[in-house]
Amino acid sequence: MSFLGHGLVRLPKLHAFASGMAEQFAGTVLPQGFVLAFGYLLVFAELITGIWLLSGRWFTQALVTALGIMTALIFGSSLIENWNAISAQLVHSLYLAGLLLLRHPIGKTVRSSAP
Repeated sequence: MSFLGHGLVRLPKLHAFASGMAEQFAGTVLPQGFVLAFGYLLVFAELITGIWLLSGRWFTQALVTALGIMTALIFGSSLIENWNAISAQLVHSLYLAGLLLLRHPIGKTVRSSAP
């Protein structure tokens, strides 16, 4: 629900969200154009990932995508020293990683159906 909610709430104010994100990162090493593009893409990535996670469609791929999104967000939050956001992002990441491990346990042998 978190990914879906983030995407839905930001969609109507897409430009303001992306522009605000670019302003936040103005003092970092990231180019403003890159951050602006990421801000636009992030909204759709969160929305689509949330739909996939809730529907169960492409569930494993959605979990991996969500972990990729969280990794990018943690990196960005580190650049602007937003340590409070990182705490929440880490909780999301641990939850997603736990779901991924439940779906694909480490050490589980995958057997081929080929003779």
